[in-house]
Amino acid sequence: MLRNNSTQTEIYLWNHLKKKQMRGFDFDRQRPIDNYIVDFYCKDLQLAIEIDGESHVGNEKYDEERQKKLESLGVRFLRFDDEVIRYDLDGVVKAIERWIDENR
Repeated sequence: MLRNNSTQTEIYLWNHLKKKQMRGFDFDRQRPIDNYIVDFYCKDLQLAIEIDGESHVGNEKYDEERQKKLESLGVRFLRFDDEVIRYDLDGVVKAIERWIDENR
């Protein structure tokens, strides 16, 4: 998915990740890594954040292989369901902050 086709939930989450708002870490949107593009990526943490929405339904095997390949390159993942971001954005933000606090 290209940046100009962001989903509503990507925009919601991006509003909390941009401009180093997340514990002072710099996140990129639609970041290419190897032959893949992740929704959000922080180079300093080697953390990819993925939003699983409708485009992922039926593509679970591909997503799993893609994640394994990127993990073999040292990328760590947090995945959130589209609906969770839509209805519990504060909880998602807190979960990301907790992950950063525990893994920085």
